[in-house]
Amino acid sequence: MPVQVGTGGEKLLYRLLHAYIKDVYLACPYMPELLEVIELGNLILRQTAQFVEDVQSDRIQTLIDNLLVTVKEANGVGIAAPQVAQSDRLFIVASRPNLRYPNAPTMEPTAMINPSILAHSDETVKGWEGCLSIPGIRGHVPRYQAIEVAYTDRNGRRHKQELTDFVARIFQHELDHLNGIVFVDRLESTQDMITEREYQRIVTG
Repeated sequence: MPVQVGTGGEKLLYRLLHAYIKDVYLACPYMPELLEVIELGNLILRQTAQFVEDVQSDRIQTLIDNLLVTVKEANGVGIAAPQVAQSDRLFIVASRPNLRYPNAPTMEPTAMINPSILAHSDETVKGWEGCLSIPGIRGHVPRYQAIEVAYTDRNGRRHKQELTDFVARIFQHELDHLNGIVFVDRLESTQDMITEREYQRIVTG
């Protein structure tokens, strides 16, 4: 049965609502999908990911949208395509305070495609890292304090920028995933590893 629309303001409201729904659908004609995160032991995490040839293909654009939803739902600050069993040189950097990283700085979630490190500081610093693919464990991992990076965004534009501190750490962590490396490979000692529960106790005091 058709919806009956009144006169005046009601008709205007109906037209505005219809236009809004149409615009949302055209911008994203599908609902992004929450993806399953694979865990350590899955061979895909140990593979070198493949160069993305067509950044604006439907498959890559859909993967980006799905990764954005997945990393937010999982309280992550970054996620790489291999972590959802897609061997593409693509990751999301999405630093923000959340349950797993309460002190993280806030930034706009960014898809970085075919990323690389162009230069880095001599200084390295240790910091605590976790990984959605290695649940329940944190490691005190040495990383470069500052890096100059290059990547292609989801619109096909190439970027160069300098990253420092926590965001630089995220970039290095995710880039490792594209090369078949996980953070526990970077530990200097097994004594630099603790449980997630103990980490949360230390962070929250």
